[in-house]
Amino acid sequence: MKKLTLIALAAAIMIIPSLASAQTATGTLTVTATVNGSINLIFNSDAAGVALTGAGTNAATLAFGNVSAFGAVAAGVVRTTTATTFTVSSAVDVNVSKTNSASANYTLKAQLGAADAVNTWQVAGNTVTSAAQSTITATGTYAANSNFPVAITVPFTTASGTVISNTINYTATAN
Repeated sequence: MKKLTLIALAAAIMIIPSLASAQTATGTLTVTATVNGSINLIFNSDAAGVALTGAGTNAATLAFGNVSAFGAVAAGVVRTTTATTFTVSSAVDVNVSKTNSASANYTLKAQLGAADAVNTWQVAGNTVTSAAQSTITATGTYAANSNFPVAITVPFTTASGTVISNTINYTATAN
């Protein structure tokens, strides 16, 4: 019987769960960040120009609509003619803003996305080609809508129904 009691006691000890002690671990995370200044460029519709599709973004569209040397043009389009060409233009606002930067102003340049051997393109009176960036302003004012009109000069020899399409790539650089 003594042997049975010892075996029963050993079995009882095995059945009673042991109390586990709490387990912990610690660690330290070091966090670093470096703030870089940045600038942002968006296009806005100018009250005197054609309303832009995508205004308030950096990828807008200026649609002149149907243009001609004579006859009606869309609201916001200004037209001039010479003996051999006509030019259509529209006011376009460019807004460059900055954050975390001591830059006093910015330089704005523009370049055509593709060559155009027929028409002449201008931004703020500066001829723009696909060959190189043209400086539009060397001292742009931050956080202000700056009116930089876009113009296309079309020869009278251009056939009726010709679609004129291109992109103008703008680059703002903090000074």
